[in-house]
Amino acid sequence: MKFFDPHIHITSRTTDDLQAMANAGVRAVIEPAFWLGQPRTTIGSYVDYFSSLVGWERFRCGQFGIAHFCAIGLNSKEANNEGLAREVLELIPHFALKEGVVAIGEIGYDEITPAEERAYQAQLQMAVAWDTVVMVHSPHRDKKRGIRRSIDVAREAGVDMRKLVIDHNNEETVRDVLDAGAWAAFTIYPHTKMDSERMVEIVRRYGSERIIVDSSADWGVSDALSVPRTAALMLTSGIATSDVEATTWSNALAAYQQSGQIDVESLNASPSIDQRQLFADNSVLRGQAPRVEGGLTSLREKSC
Repeated sequence: MKFFDPHIHITSRTTDDLQAMANAGVRAVIEPAFWLGQPRTTIGSYVDYFSSLVGWERFRCGQFGIAHFCAIGLNSKEANNEGLAREVLELIPHFALKEGVVAIGEIGYDEITPAEERAYQAQLQMAVAWDTVVMVHSPHRDKKRGIRRSIDVAREAGVDMRKLVIDHNNEETVRDVLDAGAWAAFTIYPHTKMDSERMVEIVRRYGSERIIVDSSADWGVSDALSVPRTAALMLTSGIATSDVEATTWSNALAAYQQSGQIDVESLNASPSIDQRQLFADNSVLRGQAPRVEGGLTSLREKSC
């Protein structure tokens, strides 16, 4: 089987992770903008970070046969620095319409503050204007209220519910999201949020329609292989292959293909790898012998 991990923070992962993901069948990923573990203090740090999402990280994944897409946005945690947040909101249009950007995200609520809501509303308006997908981060605390508020505000902004992906769901929130007509994504973490065993039971109870599995693997304790691992457990637990394929591949593809940025035919083909290529004179190899497989690709260096 091939897998789509539609929420993973590649900038936090090593090339060993990328090779392991490729070996496990991960064919495509989406890297949403998020916070880096400590607060950013200047707009220049966002310029460089967004540039890496549409440039270096896309190149780096491609060197291992993984198609990399991204989402651009001001994350909810950093929305509370309102002075800097205003500058970031002005920056987003310069990146959100670039090649490979499939959503505005991840945006939404962290502590459910007025500042977070203002930033969320502003970015929802951008998504509506550009007719693109929205990836929503749901709060770690008071999650049910945060998700209900996220849906209500998105609806008020005129977002098409078919283009709304609510992530970090659990057993208490899935029905609200599905009833709203949005996509319900689940983050599979080793010890917190949602684990693979609970995910099996959710699919057993609710089926696979509009349900998405992702890893959200970042700089903390997380697992870049949680999507293929969860798929394997689903299969051994008696979940139908069609449901496994839907929740770990085709649903994410259907949701984010609405951006117009995903070439499905290309994803279904065998990847082309040419590790002789460079990005800004850099290689991922550090002097090792390059792999060249499946013909030559033409990955362009991006400048922002």
